Amino acid sequence: MSLTSSKTHETLRVEARGPGVACVTMARPAVFNAFDEAMIGELDAAFAALEVDPSVRVIVLAGDGKHFSAGADLQWMQRASQATLEWNVADARRFAGMLGRIEACPKPTVARVHGAALGGGIGLAAACDIAIASDNATFAVSEAKFGILPSVIGPYLTNAVGKRQAKRLALTTERIGATEALEMGLVQRVVVTEQLDAAIDEVVQNLLVGGPNAHREIKQLFARLHQGPVTAEVRELTAQTIARVRGTDEAREGFAAFLGKRPAPWIAPQESKE
Repeated sequence: MSLTSSKTHETLRVEARGPGVACVTMARPAVFNAFDEAMIGELDAAFAALEVDPSVRVIVLAGDGKHFSAGADLQWMQRASQATLEWNVADARRFAGMLGRIEACPKPTVARVHGAALGGGIGLAAACDIAIASDNATFAVSEAKFGILPSVIGPYLTNAVGKRQAKRLALTTERIGATEALEMGLVQRVVVTEQLDAAIDEVVQNLLVGGPNAHREIKQLFARLHQGPVTAEVRELTAQTIARVRGTDEAREGFAAFLGKRPAPWIAPQESKE
């Protein structure tokens, strides 16, 4: 597994979690994995490399130490408050681009959330396809406390919990627990802390059963789907998509493997399920 491991990161660790699985761990535990310009750049570069690494099929995003991420580094935010508008626009675009890269990654992404996920830390979790939290996790959209707003993370937060809940969290800055985060859709599963890694591994193994091209197509299609009326345009989009994908090599191999009662070619022996 290459993991493009030749690149050294100062704020991250990029490691193999198992066959086909990469783990990107934010590694600034002294500041609760708060991110600044350096970490934003390294997260963007890490996901850019992993999305084209043929040995990687699933990416896990985690935080080192006691917390997932405290969001934006306050020293970084203070520098931003004293910088020019032009500097702030360029800086914010880099942050927005990093979150966009995670959300648009053609491979499934899983956030491993423990401890605190604050501000931009919530944005990171919401940008991932799946977020699993320990029962000690807490969440707060805290930007308004500092006289700013959750602008760049806003679309991802809204997609996860809906506009009304997102606005409530942003306006009140209240901290909520893992159970409430689960109820509103901010995370999709909560487990006791001791079982967090086992729960991550269970989800990862389920993901590895799916075809890599199928995952890519799912993410591309669902990015274009929205809640509401199923219009003629939407019906045509879905019909055209499945018609095209059914004729791919991966689909032919998948059907042949199922009918032949053997694992699909993308499933490693240890991933095979009875």
